[in-house]
Amino acid sequence: MRELTEIRWHARAGQGAKTAAQLLALAALESGKSVQAFPEYGPERRGAPLRAFTRISDRPIRRHDSITEPDLVVVLEPSLVHEVDVCDGIAPDGVVLVNAEEVPAELDGANVECVPAARLASTRGSSFVNLVMLGAVARRLGAPRLELVQDAAVELLGAKAGADAVRAAVAEGYAW
Repeated sequence: MRELTEIRWHARAGQGAKTAAQLLALAALESGKSVQAFPEYGPERRGAPLRAFTRISDRPIRRHDSITEPDLVVVLEPSLVHEVDVCDGIAPDGVVLVNAEEVPAELDGANVECVPAARLASTRGSSFVNLVMLGAVARRLGAPRLELVQDAAVELLGAKAGADAVRAAVAEGYAW
């Protein structure tokens, strides 16, 4: 991971991008990093496109603005590539991690890694696409450790969703 890593998440409201951004930040905080995580909403209705952001740094973070040149872009809802330029401003060596079985035509030419998060979640009988993608993000970044990400997810979601299911969803993405 770089000294400062900036991540932009794309999803629809209600898909858990804000939660995933926060969980990544919590896990990184536990590993001694400085962090920020925040959402940016358009029209506040379920299903509307939204962006969330995560910053992780070895040093204190003094910026408080949207991430315009992300190192990593995470797309939870693949249909958004038809509506939003998810590659906008991405760093020259940046990567787009998309919940898809194959690279969408709109992303042809970009540095894209596909994670079949919807399929991976459904094989476990869950709808935790955001947690599968969270695990894949942690693996792609090389930090924070899987256990820290799982612990953060269980702390926030475990009572409601079941600790074992939460841990399994994160691990599924991390293993991908």
